[in-house]
Amino acid sequence: MAKSIMIQGTMSSAGKSLIVTALCRIFTQDGYKCMPFKSQNMALNSYITRNGLEMGRAQAMQAEACCTEPDVIMNPILLKPTTDIGSQIILNGKPIGNMSASEYFRRKKEFIPDIMKAYHELEKKCDIIVIEGAGSPAELNLRSDDIVNMGLAKLVKSPVLLVGDIDRGGIFAQLIGTVRLLEKSEQNMIKALIVNKFRGDKNIFQSGCDILENKSGKPVAGVIPYINCDIDDEDSLSERFENNEKGIIDIAVIKLPRISNFTDFNVFSQYDGVSVRYVSKPENLKSPDFIIIPGTKSTISDMKFLRESGFECKIKKLVSSGIPIFGICGGFQMLGKRISDPYNTESGGEISGMGLLDTETVFYPEKTQTQTSGIVSDIGGVFSVLNGMQFEGYEIHMGRTLSNEKAFLKSNGKTYGAYKNNIYGCYIHGIFDSPEISCGIVKKLYQLKNLEYNDTKKISRSEYKNMQYDILADEVRRNIDMNLIYRIISQGAGIISPEGD
Repeated sequence: MAKSIMIQGTMSSAGKSLIVTALCRIFTQDGYKCMPFKSQNMALNSYITRNGLEMGRAQAMQAEACCTEPDVIMNPILLKPTTDIGSQIILNGKPIGNMSASEYFRRKKEFIPDIMKAYHELEKKCDIIVIEGAGSPAELNLRSDDIVNMGLAKLVKSPVLLVGDIDRGGIFAQLIGTVRLLEKSEQNMIKALIVNKFRGDKNIFQSGCDILENKSGKPVAGVIPYINCDIDDEDSLSERFENNEKGIIDIAVIKLPRISNFTDFNVFSQYDGVSVRYVSKPENLKSPDFIIIPGTKSTISDMKFLRESGFECKIKKLVSSGIPIFGICGGFQMLGKRISDPYNTESGGEISGMGLLDTETVFYPEKTQTQTSGIVSDIGGVFSVLNGMQFEGYEIHMGRTLSNEKAFLKSNGKTYGAYKNNIYGCYIHGIFDSPEISCGIVKKLYQLKNLEYNDTKKISRSEYKNMQYDILADEVRRNIDMNLIYRIISQGAGIISPEGD
């Protein structure tokens, strides 16, 4: 039966996901069968498992760090915001409808049996479960009905590590304040503190560690430096959104208000000279070499945003000049002529799209959730160089798109996607992860600027990710007391660290 350790944070984006990922990799390197768990995740980045179930992208990433296949029992509840006050509820990998925040808050304890069932299934499959909390455990107004922080830690009897973000400042208030705001029984569950995202000479912070330990009564397990590694981000707080630097090749991703699965485009950052900018204002779009419209959880609302902000006009002008554009999922739907939601699947209503493709999309209550693979075939325009290349990915959408354009993807005798001239769209998340496809696009974009891309090394996305997981794990291992971590896990657990501590 697996033992556990839980990572909670002083706030959102304190670094919980990365610390969980690092520990997952470290435990795996040390010979343990390890798996991640997050009872409830709120994110628009999601993943489809081999059996067609939907889970948080962060837990899928953490499973990869464990060298194990993502399983929906690692994230039994996924909340995908559709508005500022409502979300689609994904339970055990399947949508059960939309709820307002107040309705979900009233009902969330009903989901504890599902959480515990998933957790107990996970216990049977591994040695160590690394649990991720959400937000802060010191949200006093939410504590009585908590199912993701201390509430969960109590249910599964897990020791807790508390992570604070020193880069934002106020690390003493963060860590000491969080501990002191908890009930005594909850304070006792916190076994150690972690200072995350430290910049500079750690030696000058030794007095800070002493203060944290003296005032909290908890040991500092580590001071983790700001780590330069390329790991998929958890949510919209991603620092990738802050990048405004233009490379030799400038790829502009439209930052929609309800952007989802933006990790689809991280692969391009692997290539020398290529920048990926997330653009939130039309005046910042400038003249990129390639435009991408990403997925969204609210297509009609985000189409209104493109129109009212002036993005639509700017995009059409650039596309008419020959700049290629690619829409994924909701972005594909927006490229078409019309989008309608007669069943109020997202927000209801209908809207005209950009009309760049002769397609129409209707939303239905049934959700398409599937992994897929195939070949690029009969594609024209600037990306005709992709013909014959293999792709893999997954689909997550409630819209069905009818197309009068040519399809350019083939899988099991069926055709997918649509293109016209240099305008492309499809539902396949992860299509760019193929090293052939992403490298083919980069080389073509260089060629269009009368430049040659000389790096012919085609590293697969999975190989690249594994390199990054190792970089992350190595850096965390160097800066954390792993003997202490193993002792925390072993208390009453019977798991002995490899060193025999």
